[in-house]
Amino acid sequence: METTATAAPIEAAPATAARRIYRHRLPVRLMHWINVVCLTILLGSGLNIFNAHPALYWGNDSVTVQPWLLLYGQNTPQGPVGKARVAGHDFDTNGVLGVSKVNGEVTGRGFPSWATIPGPQWLAMARHWHLFFAWLFVVNGIAYVLYTIFSRHLVRDLVPTRLELKNIGRSIVDHVKFKHPTGDAATRYNVLQSLTYLIVIFVLLPLIVLAGMALSPRIDTVFTGWVDLFGGRQSARSLHFLAAMGLVLFVLVHVFEVIVAGVWNEMRSMITGWYRVPADRATKEVQS
Repeated sequence: METTATAAPIEAAPATAARRIYRHRLPVRLMHWINVVCLTILLGSGLNIFNAHPALYWGNDSVTVQPWLLLYGQNTPQGPVGKARVAGHDFDTNGVLGVSKVNGEVTGRGFPSWATIPGPQWLAMARHWHLFFAWLFVVNGIAYVLYTIFSRHLVRDLVPTRLELKNIGRSIVDHVKFKHPTGDAATRYNVLQSLTYLIVIFVLLPLIVLAGMALSPRIDTVFTGWVDLFGGRQSARSLHFLAAMGLVLFVLVHVFEVIVAGVWNEMRSMITGWYRVPADRATKEVQS
């Protein structure tokens, strides 16, 4: 009598199903949304201030030297067109930079009126808005850093481990393929997020604040000489602008990642604190 051999069942590796966790505590959520408001107004008011003289220089002089960045309008037979001059090279930016409509009339200006706060062209009020929300942003930032240190949020969630740094190449590939972590891996920041947040918090934002303070003659009269550390007031203005554009790039990537990862889940975690951890890929493979 013949018997039919049956293969022993292969046990699947333990996998984690979808679940909810309390991801962001109340102080983190409050400070996050304060930053959103502050950065939005700082950007709009900053562009308004920039439009008063849409050019950037290196050093102290802005009269006898050529700007490394200039946004301007140029008259042509077809009408005014927008131009951007970067390091001596001109680019056509018509419809975006250089000229835009104000009260129905085309006029030369750096950034378009829809991007400036509190209006299309209001330098004095833009300065008031910029300084008020700049100090609010600084106070909120200091509070966040202190909270991350004393709550151990900095070490626990932001500082990457040696293993994560070792696998940074794989994390880059996953991001390029739009593959987001699942299961337990989704409960903490990945290595690219951690490094990016650390650079923004401890490099980019301090540079924006210090370079912005270097633009204030009043502060310079109290603490003399330190503006020269930036290479002059015009260099400080350029660094302030470049750091701000770097922050805008970070925000755009951040928003894109939120959309790709799941808008509702990400927004809910930053509003209520609760986050739905996606099921581990191993779980999905077993279920399929």
